[in-house]
Amino acid sequence: MVKKKVVTVGRRMKDFSLPDQGGQQVRLSTLRGKKVLLSWHPLAWTPLCAEQMKTLEKNRRAFARLNTVALGLSVDTVPSKKAWAAALKIKETRLLCDFWPHGKVAKSLGLFRPIQGFSERANMILDETGKVVFVKVYPIKELPDITEILTLLRA
Repeated sequence: MVKKKVVTVGRRMKDFSLPDQGGQQVRLSTLRGKKVLLSWHPLAWTPLCAEQMKTLEKNRRAFARLNTVALGLSVDTVPSKKAWAAALKIKETRLLCDFWPHGKVAKSLGLFRPIQGFSERANMILDETGKVVFVKVYPIKELPDITEILTLLRA
């Protein structure tokens, strides 16, 4: 089996544009001047992924104080993400859809699992210039530690 290369710290992120749960395009380059948390989850409608995204929503004020935009990303469709966000009562956090071409952004970052057809569970932090300053891939069944992320953002 070939080990995929996950994006590395120090790399400048290539710009991308993906629709959020409302169908509005989010272009990464428009977020320059802010830190960006890209929080990847495998699939909507699964309990652990729901907890991961609800944690982003719950901490949105802390992210704002830290000049950070937190984005949830997966390979799900816009209609699925819209219904899921409503079910989870996520109103502020943008959930991006890397659906078509299927998993293109996840693939470019080395985060796509081709056998399963979804992304790894991972967190990436970009600095205000779009440079990767943190990457962590978690076991699929492990909820990322939001305290770790908030501590890194404060540093």
